[in-house]
Amino acid sequence: MLILAKSILGLMLGFFISVVFGLFIIPILKKFNLKQTISSFTAFRHSAKNGTPTLGGLIFIIPSLIVLLVLYIRGSLEITHNFLILIFVFISYALLGFLDDALKIRNKDNDGLTITQKLFIQVLIALVFFYIYMSGGGDTRLIITSLGIDIDLKWFYGIFILFLLVGSSNAVNLTDGLDGLAGGLSLVAFLSFGIITWGTTWVNGYTEMAIFSFVLVGSLLGFLVFNTHPAKVFMGDTGSLALGASMAAIAILTKHELSLALIGGVFVIETLSSIIQIISINKFGHKIFLMAPLHHHFEKLGWQETDIVKMFLIAGFMMGMVAIYYGVWM
Repeated sequence: MLILAKSILGLMLGFFISVVFGLFIIPILKKFNLKQTISSFTAFRHSAKNGTPTLGGLIFIIPSLIVLLVLYIRGSLEITHNFLILIFVFISYALLGFLDDALKIRNKDNDGLTITQKLFIQVLIALVFFYIYMSGGGDTRLIITSLGIDIDLKWFYGIFILFLLVGSSNAVNLTDGLDGLAGGLSLVAFLSFGIITWGTTWVNGYTEMAIFSFVLVGSLLGFLVFNTHPAKVFMGDTGSLALGASMAAIAILTKHELSLALIGGVFVIETLSSIIQIISINKFGHKIFLMAPLHHHFEKLGWQETDIVKMFLIAGFMMGMVAIYYGVWM
């Protein structure tokens, strides 16, 4: 019950501090004109959002780190290898996203870091992840019990880490296109991971990773106070990359890689819709969707933004519950 009490405390503190921090930082973002430039591809419905402050990911990133620091100081957290990796991924991807957002703001467009620059930085992050992981006696086996898979990837495990970090962070980034969508789905995802991680008692640092998940749930809930329709602030790449990479890190460290695909099911579908659209246009010369990723397809069909977000959140919640059943009881 102690881990439950710590998790609930972390959730409450995360929510309270993020709301207060949001009230403080949004006027600052407006004052310094740190605003989002809406892509011409989405201007058909989102032109009114042009000029909305970005870098809103700071509203849940900084409070989460503050709460974790407070819990550590009062002796409620220990610095284990796995927890250190998770914090490193969270902060490093937040900094990567911040740099990307800063360039977009400076250039007043949606062109931040190049693909090569992003990939180079993400390779470095994956290498540090792999080094810390192995120095703590990390297991390089890919284990999916339900499918009877148990393969020792050895050094290829570093490439596997890179693949999941890049894939998950970009999936959340692609989904961040409607008010409250990426934030709401991420809240459900970390709630699911928090519950699953409670049960991974054989994993070093499972307590800290579970508490991290619930602290982030509280901070995301506070962020959504400002990000639900009509959004007063966008999370930007600062938030979306940090969220997606942290999901992947928890999945890897707790050996629940398959659960990541279930918990992040909506993110996966959004990403696949974009990939399918690109292949269809390049190879066959026609579109499968009216617009990709998928949430824009529904916008083109005339759906209201709030209805799309509600539908996707329900789907995300159901997938998260299935993942909890699979990850905890199967």
